[in-house]
Amino acid sequence: MEYRFLGHTGLKVSVLSLGGWLTYGSQVNKDVTFDCIRTAYELGINFFDTAEVYENGQSEVDMGEAIRRGGWKRSDLVISTKLFLSGTGPNDAGLSRKHIVEGLDASLKRLQMDYVDIVYAHRADPDTPMEETVRAFNHVIDQGKAFYWGTSEWTAEQISEAYGVAARLHLIGPAAEQPLYNMFWRDAVEREYVPLYAKYGMRVAAWSPLSSGLLTGKYNDGIPKGSRLSIPDSFPAQSMRRGLDTEVGRRKLAKVAMLKKIAARLNCTCAQLALAWCVKNPNVATVITGASRPSQLVENVEALKVLPLLTPEVMHEIDGILDNRPVLEPNLRVPSNFWNHPSTRPGN
Repeated sequence: MEYRFLGHTGLKVSVLSLGGWLTYGSQVNKDVTFDCIRTAYELGINFFDTAEVYENGQSEVDMGEAIRRGGWKRSDLVISTKLFLSGTGPNDAGLSRKHIVEGLDASLKRLQMDYVDIVYAHRADPDTPMEETVRAFNHVIDQGKAFYWGTSEWTAEQISEAYGVAARLHLIGPAAEQPLYNMFWRDAVEREYVPLYAKYGMRVAAWSPLSSGLLTGKYNDGIPKGSRLSIPDSFPAQSMRRGLDTEVGRRKLAKVAMLKKIAARLNCTCAQLALAWCVKNPNVATVITGASRPSQLVENVEALKVLPLLTPEVMHEIDGILDNRPVLEPNLRVPSNFWNHPSTRPGN
């Protein structure tokens, strides 16, 4: 396992991590949840991510119980949760001081933990002053309930504002951003956030690296039983199913078919190719994966063996298939060795 620094901090996280979205607390039972987390830990994964909104908090409950059942040293684990929406009450959403403080207390209770390593603002809140949000996250850090805070699905402008407020008030700014990032969704990570990497040392914790399973190739011949898209009452699954029936969806499936040929040539699966492609980006601190069975984690970690095979020529070939590489402004051009740059401390 490789470990990278989470942004401009001294915290090291495994380049592959395990998240609980759509899986733990719903799709699998508590025993399977434990087996997955135990396997992840044994494979060197130290970073586990969840959120207050995942299955109305049940994801936190099941993952917390699995971690306690494992009996591992808390200092060997990096746990994150996310706050923004926890109910239907007028103060159960957003990033007010009230919701951040009370929401994190509720998350810690469900997790059965004294603290999380990272607490994320799951979305930006236009209705709450940025100063209130920054002060509230610093408050829970000062209380020892979190070590770091971050953002998720924020724009570069919103993140810059948070950094600016933190600097003005001599407070702690966000350590990382948690965005959607995969071969089909690249713009924010590869274009919008580029100024933030150099200016603030920001790095990203990427989620949905397999585009909800699309990049595994398993949906090229229909929706298999037991897959994520086969879940009947899941809104994300319903949305993805509708998307596959569009012209855009069919074009994506055609690209996956071509990517599978590259994967076969490299003696790996399409999923491993897609994961290695995400990890190859030096601005990615960790790639959050999902797993409904331990064997998926074993397969995912094998993706790290694919990294040395992603030469500039192979990356160029992949770009030719995807045909979606973001175009940077002239003053945001990345160096020619961008895809071969080692990810160490920000600024290297």
